[in-house]
Amino acid sequence: MLGERLTKLRQEKHLSQRELGEIILVSGYTISAYELGRSDPNDEIKRRLAEFFDVSLDYLIGLIDEPFSYRRDANVVMLPRNFTEGQKETLRAFLSALETQDWAVV
Repeated sequence: MLGERLTKLRQEKHLSQRELGEIILVSGYTISAYELGRSDPNDEIKRRLAEFFDVSLDYLIGLIDEPFSYRRDANVVMLPRNFTEGQKETLRAFLSALETQDWAVV
């Protein structure tokens, strides 16, 4: 897990290391060790952090840079695995057009 990400998420919520530790049931010293890269949380602690901050585990551990929601199932569209890159790009363009649509006029 990237310590900088944890620090950023914690600071955005205006929490001390001790306060975050109390929330996820570890000590403030343990949070400090995570943030400084001296220790890595186990999978259960990573899950608690992701759930509390509402970010994906992929984001939390640095695999992706977009902080998708931990509870993203309502906002996720599952594409068939055999979609080509061209089909995916067409769908992205369509969704982008929908996003910019002035729905008040329709």
